[in-house]
Amino acid sequence: MVETTPIVFQNRLYRFEYVRPNYKQNKTGISFFRFIDVDSGESTSAFAHGYHLGSAYVDDDRVFAYGVDAWGGSKIRAFWSRDLKEWHSETALVLPGCGIYNNSICKAQDRYIMAIELGEPAEIVGVRFTIFFAESKDLLKWRMRPLKEAFSKDRYTACPTIRWLDGYYYMVYLEEKPESTFEPHIVRSENLAEWQGSSFNPIMRPSLEDKKIANERLTPEQRTRIANAVNINNSDMDFCEFKRRTVIYYCWGDQRGTEFLAEAFYEGGLEDFLSSFF
Repeated sequence: MVETTPIVFQNRLYRFEYVRPNYKQNKTGISFFRFIDVDSGESTSAFAHGYHLGSAYVDDDRVFAYGVDAWGGSKIRAFWSRDLKEWHSETALVLPGCGIYNNSICKAQDRYIMAIELGEPAEIVGVRFTIFFAESKDLLKWRMRPLKEAFSKDRYTACPTIRWLDGYYYMVYLEEKPESTFEPHIVRSENLAEWQGSSFNPIMRPSLEDKKIANERLTPEQRTRIANAVNINNSDMDFCEFKRRTVIYYCWGDQRGTEFLAEAFYEGGLEDFLSSFF
């Protein structure tokens, strides 16, 4: 359970989860999406069966989720609901010949922007992975922005989370370091083509703090597994503002399949959180 998105809907904090087929509690044999009410721990019904690498976005009284038709597939499908119970869906974007992975949504004045992680083809993405952008007026029909608007073809840049604030796009992404660690960085741009990195990068680093136990129901065996796990990674970072502080979800582990979901907080609103890095 690693790629998650915190959202606020009807004044409640939810955790959107992409449940993988190999998740121990998933008895269906296929992937699906769901939302967890963070306060109560209750789960919504599963939806988007067979879709992968999801993200979530709230627009007034509608909740949207976006998923890829396969791991590295070529189609993104939009799912939306007004009550987290009844879901509608339609194809949002098709990129023939491309391998699509993680995505993230923000609103920028009169349009919506989607940051899309592509892994293929090499002649477009350069060094795997690279982030490209699409735009929409209605959150349902999307079109790609010019391919020159990309970040960044010269190195591994993955797992985007994009926000728009006061004329800037802020984007947190994952960068692979020469020593084979994976750390989140933040950049900002006024035009999606030219990006400024923060002097504070990376904004998180793997540490023993990642291993603090938050779930008291974990067994002694699970706690031992956490204590002994290799940790070279803080990835898939996503966040939202709730009750005047920033809620952050991310994962840590070995970046090779043994990974753990973690939670962090910034004691301030999202505007302060983003702007403070610059």
